[in-house]
Amino acid sequence: MTSRYAALSREELAVLLPELLLIGQLIDRSGMAWCISAFGRDEMAQVAIDEWAASSPVYTRRMQKALRYEGDDIITIFKGLQLDIGAPPQFMDFRYTVHDRWNGEFHLDHCGALMDVEPMGDDYVKAMCHDIEDPTFDATAVATNPKAQVRPIHRPPRVPADRDPHCAWTVIIDESYPDAPIHPELATVAATRAATHVLDEIVPGGGGMDAYDGPLLSDLDFADFSRAALVRMADEVCLQMHLLVLSFRIAVDKRATDVESATKIATKQLIGISGIAAERIRAALGIDPTVEGALRVAALHPLLNPYGYVPTTFDDQAGTITVTAGDSYADGGWISLLGPGRERPLEALLRGVHPQFGVEVTGDDSAWTARVVVEDLPGKPIDEVEVTRFSTGAGFAFEPRRSLPLYVV
Repeated sequence: MTSRYAALSREELAVLLPELLLIGQLIDRSGMAWCISAFGRDEMAQVAIDEWAASSPVYTRRMQKALRYEGDDIITIFKGLQLDIGAPPQFMDFRYTVHDRWNGEFHLDHCGALMDVEPMGDDYVKAMCHDIEDPTFDATAVATNPKAQVRPIHRPPRVPADRDPHCAWTVIIDESYPDAPIHPELATVAATRAATHVLDEIVPGGGGMDAYDGPLLSDLDFADFSRAALVRMADEVCLQMHLLVLSFRIAVDKRATDVESATKIATKQLIGISGIAAERIRAALGIDPTVEGALRVAALHPLLNPYGYVPTTFDDQAGTITVTAGDSYADGGWISLLGPGRERPLEALLRGVHPQFGVEVTGDDSAWTARVVVEDLPGKPIDEVEVTRFSTGAGFAFEPRRSLPLYVV
């Protein structure tokens, strides 16, 4: 099995990793607007709780195993957050303090999610920073230790309005604590093909860190990792997104009035994130806005990765993408929302490379081919993409950071 990310240089991968983590965070920005419209604010919050609590323990353990930092302590929890689409670097600017193996704190110097929600008013802030965060932080920690509790020191709504840091939390592991509750759909998500998908092992020896088994670092400088480790991380982050979406679909299906309504919400989410993700990948790697460039962006897009989970081939000469039914389709994931007559997510992806690109899709659900079409005029803005662009993450710029070891204080 060969990852599509193996075609990138170590330098390109170091640029792409934070982009992929941020794209994973923006899945929520893409989907929750449509949940509010369909179910209201309170049920939207419950959808968010269900999707994160049922998926994050699964993908957290996958990353721990891949990068060999499995453990049961605070340091393991914090390392996991640094490689979690729920906490993309800098956009969700976690700062960590380790008192000892069982006691720590973190605060957010910048919370991009808060910046998105604050203009909507205190009720929405409370829904995110209280109703959603309380169960989902514990669900993330439980992947490492069921006796972990994440509790607020302070959190929004901010008083005063410009309070810094945006929030602060303790993380304590104590054997006297009751086990954190397990989400009822966790077993369902853990049984998916995405959860058990096997990726290539990291082969040591290429230069750089092959694992994250050393000290906890203040910021991950992805350039410090080996090419093999970066390839594995990229594929794992894409699986995080697929697992989150599978969990999201379970939560939406429970609340929608019928299958058609649930599929419509899931498709709108995919259209929005497809366009923004393509824009960010193209810009980050400086890919030319040509048909060949569009295929290259598609080959790196989380919609079509990892390779073995979403079987796809690309033909630069013909300008085509061919997808065959595989594990993602069987899981009912993103790829099941595409095909003949269901081209809009691919259209959004291609327009994220150039506004005059369109797509023609032929075939059936078992195998279909999409051909990039160059249209005479730029297409109109796609509503779902513009809704996702509401997030400050859509235009967020990463900055260089020093990667310093964090020791027990």
